Amino acid sequence: MIDVLIVDDNPIVRVAIRGYLAGIEDVRVVGEAPDGRTAVTMARRLRPNVTLLDHRMPIADGLSVVTQLSEHTAALVLTSDTADELIAAMLRGGASGYLVHGEFDPPELVRAIRAVASGQGWLSSRGASVTIAALRDQAARERDQAGQVDQIRLVRQGFGLTRREQDVIELLCAGHSNAAIGRRLLLTEKTVKNHLHHIFVKLRVTNRTEAVLRWSGRQ
Repeated sequence: MIDVLIVDDNPIVRVAIRGYLAGIEDVRVVGEAPDGRTAVTMARRLRPNVTLLDHRMPIADGLSVVTQLSEHTAALVLTSDTADELIAAMLRGGASGYLVHGEFDPPELVRAIRAVASGQGWLSSRGASVTIAALRDQAARERDQAGQVDQIRLVRQGFGLTRREQDVIELLCAGHSNAAIGRRLLLTEKTVKNHLHHIFVKLRVTNRTEAVLRWSGRQ
């Protein structure tokens, strides 16, 4: 039996959903909440398998409580809001699914409830589009970051720093003083200063700040 909590500020919507689910043998409505704050309290007490969560509600909206709800139940967002930012935020917050009114029928609602109750996800066509777009954006960012890293690596190779000089400049970039660098690398401060002198020459800089910027690829 799948226990369901219905969270919506519209009592007509709650009655309609409860009425339909009453005819589903493996689904049982265990409670209703008119706002997010009440929903969290009820979810903590009832531990429903699935919570049907609206977004626009008084006191506390769906987005503000989805993370808390997800600690006690699988949250299936059921709303008319189609903003990409909201869908992405709900999913990042822990929602197991997102259905948009007008994009699903009652049988699909039941299939979605069963899916999220078993640990799967369920998205309306709009939700799927947002998820795909987010994944593509993430992949593009990762490619850009990888390209930047490769470029910095090539530039660094051109400086001709020794392995020890690279250790020194990395610690310098991390904000360590000469004394701290010496302690980390088991070197005297004089030796550290000598390494820094050679590093400044190879990087064609005159001070620590310029060295950090040049080694980090920001100059």
